[in-house]
Amino acid sequence: MASEFFHRKVERNTIGFVLAIIGVASIGGIVEIAPLFTIHETVEEAPDMRLYTPLELAGRNIYIREGCYACHSQMIRTLRDEVERYGPYSLAVESKYDHPMLWGSKRTGPDLARVGGKYSDVWQVRHLMNPRDVVPQSIMPRYGWLAKNDLRIDDLGEHLAAQRAVGVPYTQAMIDNATQDAYGQASPDSNYASGVSERYGKATNVRAFDGDPSRVTEMDALVAYLQILGHLTDAAYKQPAAQAEAQE
Repeated sequence: MASEFFHRKVERNTIGFVLAIIGVASIGGIVEIAPLFTIHETVEEAPDMRLYTPLELAGRNIYIREGCYACHSQMIRTLRDEVERYGPYSLAVESKYDHPMLWGSKRTGPDLARVGGKYSDVWQVRHLMNPRDVVPQSIMPRYGWLAKNDLRIDDLGEHLAAQRAVGVPYTQAMIDNATQDAYGQASPDSNYASGVSERYGKATNVRAFDGDPSRVTEMDALVAYLQILGHLTDAAYKQPAAQAEAQE
């Protein structure tokens, strides 16, 4: 009876009811906003963090276009079973330049945060062409058309410019040479290949990802993106827990 009386009293007092709602909403807002004031203390720094190349960024866009994020997460939690299966747990800094971020929350398929370099390019291409060829129990659909579709590279400079607008530090040289760099990364024998390493670092993967250096396909782009996941920075591998795991 007392609680019913209280509810009726509050609901009939319009001003009091509004103030109560504002008060509750304010508490929730403070809980969400307050941690942002210490974000510089909680987010790790990664001096070796590098940017996605135009080809890798195009692959990321294809990854989003095809809805890969709906079945694959890109965030390894701190749980022991996840660390043992996928590798060092994910750090916030690893998604520093991801717009939008692709952490995900559903795993119909495995987490891909550290899939880069785990399998060969040939394996990745075969898996995308027909997943059952390499994983018989897979329920993943085929993406064979990616090998047939030529990648559009003439507008990649605009994509890099858009990324720079939201804080990704692409230089003007990177934007101006985006088309050539995308072609050069997938065509190691071309005149443009050396420019990719000069602008994005010597560790950048430069090769024909789909096995055909004569053309740049959507398969090239997606495989290039998959092969860099987990390798934009070595910060996660320098964590004490990761070092201890590696020594065991």
